Amino acid sequence: MIKVTLKPRREDSLLRFHPWVFSGAIARIDGNPAEGDLVAVHSADGGFLAWGHYQIGSIAVRILSFDENPPEAGFWEEMLRRAYRMRVACGLEKEGWSNCYRLVHGEGDGLPGLIVDYYDGVCVLQSHSVGMFRAKGEICEALRKIYGPALKAVYDKSSGTAPFKAGLELVDGYLWKAYGFSDDEQQVLEGGCRFLVNWTEGQKTGFFLDQRDNRAAVGRLAKGRNVLNLFCYTGGFSVYALKGGAVHVDSVDSSRKAMDMVERNIGLNGFDASSHEGFCADAIEFLRDVPEGKYDLMIVDPPAFAKHRGALKNALRAYQRLNAAAISKVAPGGFVFTFSCSQVVDKEAFALAVFSAAAQCGRSVRILDRMNQPCDHPVNIYHPEGEYLKGLLLYVE
Repeated sequence: MIKVTLKPRREDSLLRFHPWVFSGAIARIDGNPAEGDLVAVHSADGGFLAWGHYQIGSIAVRILSFDENPPEAGFWEEMLRRAYRMRVACGLEKEGWSNCYRLVHGEGDGLPGLIVDYYDGVCVLQSHSVGMFRAKGEICEALRKIYGPALKAVYDKSSGTAPFKAGLELVDGYLWKAYGFSDDEQQVLEGGCRFLVNWTEGQKTGFFLDQRDNRAAVGRLAKGRNVLNLFCYTGGFSVYALKGGAVHVDSVDSSRKAMDMVERNIGLNGFDASSHEGFCADAIEFLRDVPEGKYDLMIVDPPAFAKHRGALKNALRAYQRLNAAAISKVAPGGFVFTFSCSQVVDKEAFALAVFSAAAQCGRSVRILDRMNQPCDHPVNIYHPEGEYLKGLLLYVE
């Protein structure tokens, strides 16, 4: 057993069940752990605290269990079944309505460093730690037991997320496929809408599942409106807007592949081609040239502007500029759905950036709703850092 001993009075966060041990809290390590090894964490007085995956970096241990007994062979199946039961309880598996969701959301499901997204029988894994990367075979076997014959494939897409370490073969590929399965693309249902998901070529695992509830909110307000969907990716918001009765939707993204998928998703849902137009363009430049009042509903969902704290100040300025452009252009009586997925930008900072944008425009702006991530992206109450998606629904006069 490899033993990690903390400095005096550095155990408080673990006693409150926080799932990280920072390197600066460690007094000594008994043994010579490789990255990803299971280690036992003890307080300075020798008391047991937790088991976790060891890694080199500011987060030195990611906690898997606070039980004194080490995780046994059935650990992965037990944890994944717990995650699955919660998704079923939330109604995310509903025949004819929904068959895609996030099965594992890292710390939110007690499995730090692991993401598993489910697309109608295909599980796509992303490891954000060496420990989870090394455990992918056991995770795959546990998924096969949980889903049984409903499982078509398990695909590992960790090359862009797992820390690069010598000896790790960071090559994406299938961990398991059912006999005869050969697709890299799957048609899924979300809220009664149909979407194509390509996990090999798409961003993240192929689809942004975290905007499910917010897409539905757009659908509820879209009737009779002209809609602009900026940073549209594969057109999730656009499809919901058209389903909700939008007069016309324009979708904008800088990726040609994404725009091709938007067009396919629009057609897949049976909408008239004249009700939608796609633009492969820089969203910020496109918005700059939009005539005032052309759109009375806008979705502003940019990629993360800040991936670390050093970029926070520039990110807040970027959110202010982007939202000022949207608020200034939307028609009177229009809605703006605006989002940030930057974890280091908290709700208060984002709201202040949007407030500054509204003040800059001099228009009357009201907040109608505050939006966040859905139930399949849970936040561990002991790990508030897991709340990364925040959004505001604005009414602009």
